This record gives sequence, C-alpha cells and structure tokens, in this order.
Amino acid sequence: MKAVILVGGEATRLHPLTYNIPKAMVPVLNTPFLEHVVHYLSKHQIKDIILAQSHLHSLQSYFGDGSHIGVKLSYVVEDAPLGTAGAVKNAEKYLHETFLVLNGDIFTDLDITAMIVSHLERKPKATIALTPVDDPTSYGLIETNAQGRVTRFLEKPKWSQVTTNMINAGTYLLEPDVLNYIPPQANFSFERGLFPLLLEQGKPIYACPSSAYWIDMGTPEKYLQLHKDLLTGKGSQYGFTSGDEVLIGDQSYIHPTAQIKGPTLIGNNCTIGQKVKLKGPVVIGSGCTILEDAVIEESIIWRNVRLEQHVSLKNSIVADNCHLNASSLIEDSVLGSNVTVASGCKLEPGSRISPGTIVEPKTDS
Repeated sequence: MKAVILVGGEATRLHPLTYNIPKAMVPVLNTPFLEHVVHYLSKHQIKDIILAQSHLHSLQSYFGDGSHIGVKLSYVVEDAPLGTAGAVKNAEKYLHETFLVLNGDIFTDLDITAMIVSHLERKPKATIALTPVDDPTSYGLIETNAQGRVTRFLEKPKWSQVTTNMINAGTYLLEPDVLNYIPPQANFSFERGLFPLLLEQGKPIYACPSSAYWIDMGTPEKYLQLHKDLLTGKGSQYGFTSGDEVLIGDQSYIHPTAQIKGPTLIGNNCTIGQKVKLKGPVVIGSGCTILEDAVIEESIIWRNVRLEQHVSLKNSIVADNCHLNASSLIEDSVLGSNVTVASGCKLEPGSRISPGTIVEPKTDS
C-alpha cells in the first residue's frame, strides 16, 4: 500500500521556528519530524511513500529516494496551493489502489494496520481516523451512526453545536476512484470539499475511532507538549519509559559537577560545563555548549547553541545557532535561529524572537 504525506507549506503557527526550515524538518527528539513519520509508516509495512509538498524544500536533499532508511520516497510539488485534497489529486499518477493519506503535522501511534483491516472488510470509499479531544471547536467534528458510518461533518463547530468530542485525526484510507471527485489543479480540501461531497452523494464513509496517542504539533506550545509527552513515557520506543532517563550522544562531555535530572536527551558533540543544572524534560541538540552554572529546565534546544555562564532557560524553545550570553534569563519564550541575547537580558515571558535578532537589555528612559 502507498501513503501520501501532506507536507504542506509555510507553518506560520510554528514561527519563529520555521522561518528557515520547513515544518517537516523541525526536530523532534533531535530527529526531523518527517523522519519519525516515515519510520512509523514503515513499522506498519508501508514503505512506498509520496511527499506532497507546496514547495521544493530541503526534504529531497535530506531524504533522497529513502533507500537509506528502508523506504521508497517520491516527491510531488504544487505550482500553486491546492489544499489537502488537491495535493493528493496532484499525486494521482501514483495512486491506482487503496492508499493512505496523513496530515504532515500530526504525531500519532494510531494502529494503521488495524485501520487497514477494517477498511478492507467494509469496503467504503473512505475511512477516516477519529481521535477524542477536550476542545473539539478547533477541529473537524464527525458524527457517526451505531455501525460507525459517517452521518455528518462539522468544521470548527461552536460549543452549542458540539455533539461529540471525536474529531478528524488527519489520517485517511481512500479508494482511488474518489480522486475523480477532486477537480484538477484546484484548491480543494478533504474536510470541506471531498468528504461532504461523498456524503451528499450517498457514498459510504466509515470512521475508525482510536484512543491512541495523537497531537497536532503545529504551535510552539504543542511542540513543547509533544516533547514532554515523549520524554515522560508516551514514546517508550524512544528510550523513555519511567520519566527519569538520561540519554547522552556520542562524543559529548559532561562535567562531573553537572546535575542532570531526567528525562533528558543530550545530542552528539555537546559540552556540559561545571555546576550546570538540567531539569527534565530537556532536549539538547548536537554541537551545543552549556557553560558553568547555567540552568535549563523543561526546554528544547536545537543544534549548535551556546549558553554562557549563569544563563537561566525555562519552558522555552531555542532554534539553531543561538548565543545566550552570560546571566541572561529566558522563560516561556521561543527563539528563532541565529538569535543573540546580550548579557544580563531578561526576556518577557511569551516572547517570540525572529531569526537573526540581537536582543539588548532594556534601558530606562
């Protein structure tokens, strides 16, 4: 079976992290997000994968044909934004039998194998994975009958319209003839276009509800939450089960006086100086230097970041090549790549710092 991953375009909700890299390449536990998705599909014996992209980003230079990770990758690029269904229509030449579609910003351990079995038994035109959420008003709500057949779609309902907390989980099994309902080279969505059209015409659509782990990592807050989840046991396949593990990469040096409380992941070629305190959940990317008496708590640091003496970093995300100078204080903030924070600076909680910015201390007027 083939799979189409909707890589999508500019991830504005993840700014300032995605000014310089596509959302698919944002690191999760020091590995590009998309690589996790590819391994997830491979685990379910889906190894023929099409990446539907809005732009030709750096994906092909990183993944190539996929052979080095045991899959076959094809790339389809849109000349203009085509929406979720339009992007799949754009890959129609590859799709001649039942196929899988995934939204490219969802991290899940949904049992795709079981979903495929259910789809092949019922033989609908589409099967849609459902997941429960606390607040369904931000998503696409789906109502079903007792047999699991979809009876109604409602996009981003008001609370007064909510009848279920089961939402569209962004994973679909489709029969190839549904592509005939999608206009070519047009902006067309599954949620507001194809699925309501199939329902209106009486075509069978079934739901596949699941309580498996699921998160839309499309905001900095959700991105942080994903890491906290994986580091505290929801990602046991990554080596974190009890919440206190400390994993250290190759060629990294940890000073004997450093205090590290898990869960913590330290990448390759890092230096952790004397009396540094790491209070998990913490992820530090490759090539980072953390100097003496720095404190990092519940934060994600990407690659080649330098923290000078007495820096305090809490509940924040720091992208590649940032430099946090001595005694700076960063809390509840997101720093894009190549940001420099001057000595003694204290960022306001909730700060979003664009790439390349030099943050200077505020002066009294």
